[in-house]
Amino acid sequence: MAEISGVVERIWRYPVKSTGGELLDAVEVDGRGLAGDRLYAVRDGSGRFGSGKNTRRFRRMDGLLRLASRLGHRIDGPELLDPLGSPVEDPDAFLRAYLEREDVSLAREDAVSHFDQLPVSVLTTATLDWVRAEVPDAVVDERRFRPNVLLRTPPGSPPFTEDGWFGREGRFGDGVRLAFVRASERCAMVGAPQPGLPHAPEILRAVARGHDNRLDALATVTAPGRLRVGDPLVLTAG
Repeated sequence: MAEISGVVERIWRYPVKSTGGELLDAVEVDGRGLAGDRLYAVRDGSGRFGSGKNTRRFRRMDGLLRLASRLGHRIDGPELLDPLGSPVEDPDAFLRAYLEREDVSLAREDAVSHFDQLPVSVLTTATLDWVRAEVPDAVVDERRFRPNVLLRTPPGSPPFTEDGWFGREGRFGDGVRLAFVRASERCAMVGAPQPGLPHAPEILRAVARGHDNRLDALATVTAPGRLRVGDPLVLTAG
């Protein structure tokens, strides 16, 4: 039997990986994920992408979260916004001065994916409310966790209700279908400062203590379509 798990409250797209994103009322979703999401990244001379951590694919570049990016209706690339929210005329020149690195540039995705893990992240308000209760002195909203979808769950929904979705498929409205796989493994980025959100390392400690450093539901796209604010999420039987 299918069940309604919540309603889409906000949709986020992050045109440039590891920068702040843009709020959307609706977006096309294809096999890669939300159209334009993380399609660009800051790439260094060794081919690694700017992130909040160091791995084989990613290089830590502090300060990217203080920037933002948006596509809007542009088709020639994203618009990069400085920490005050003003558009940047020359993204490459700005990034080199801002990051104090001469080997960085804005790069479109090619053979190597810009995604850390899976292409779509869904976070519930029930889980977000749990974080707020655990760290009442911190400023917490969904931007800390960079979901694509914030889902408004019914009153009384338990935190981490997303865990019950893994291995199941969900349909948004009459179109997009996702296969839910697992939760994101969280890192220090959840407490990193960004506009309106001061440094708060206690958030990561709370998530690590309360839920083994995992939070949200990651998914692949099983059917493309148009995702809209207000769409219900209907889960298939587990």
